[in-house]
Amino acid sequence: MAKTSEQELGLAVMQVLGSQPNYSANVRDLIKYVPDYITLTEEDHQPSETRPGEEMWEQRVRNLKSHDTSEGNVIREGFVNHVKEGTYQLANDGVLHLKSMGLL
Repeated sequence: MAKTSEQELGLAVMQVLGSQPNYSANVRDLIKYVPDYITLTEEDHQPSETRPGEEMWEQRVRNLKSHDTSEGNVIREGFVNHVKEGTYQLANDGVLHLKSMGLL
């Protein structure tokens, strides 16, 4: 089974943010709650080769900011703002997107 797509993982991140006070969360909270919103694949659970003790999906959540120019990235798409190191907030467009999908 393939890894979860960037869009699917990003949507789960957005849903976590949408459930938090001020629509804001740090990376630790994102990693804690993302599995509540998505079924991760076997490939997602593979160990990270560059971050010991982390699974691949966790590394991808940590890389949201560093991959913010990649297609499908929620920051690039304008759905999530990088507030400060390790902290993200759902942008107005993200709120509207989740509401349009009935997820907020």
